[in-house]
Amino acid sequence: MNPMPLDPAIAARLKRNPDGLVPAVVQEAATGDVLMMAWMDDEALARTLATRRATYWSRSRREYWVKGETSGHTQHVREVRLDCDGDTILMRVDQTGGACHTGDHTCFDADQLLADEVDAHR
Repeated sequence: MNPMPLDPAIAARLKRNPDGLVPAVVQEAATGDVLMMAWMDDEALARTLATRRATYWSRSRREYWVKGETSGHTQHVREVRLDCDGDTILMRVDQTGGACHTGDHTCFDADQLLADEVDAHR
């Protein structure tokens, strides 16, 4: 794919880590569930904004990946927001299939470190 430039006005607002990446928190639009967190650079964000297909940067593989391209568990991006500091992206998506690489609905299903006090007293 040809490089896709990010709008300079958006790029100027981003606060990247030393590797040029910004964390992207992904939320399911219909339920509000936090599905996953992944990393984006300017190119991944530009591709996502242009196509509404969630595109991330894989730190381990050192390449871009479109969510669901191989698994079929796609994310149609409905909304992208930047936090007040410019250092975190929030994406609201329509999720098809599991969001986690394990196949779970969300990457936060496995380990609950602290329960809600109401749940703990039942």
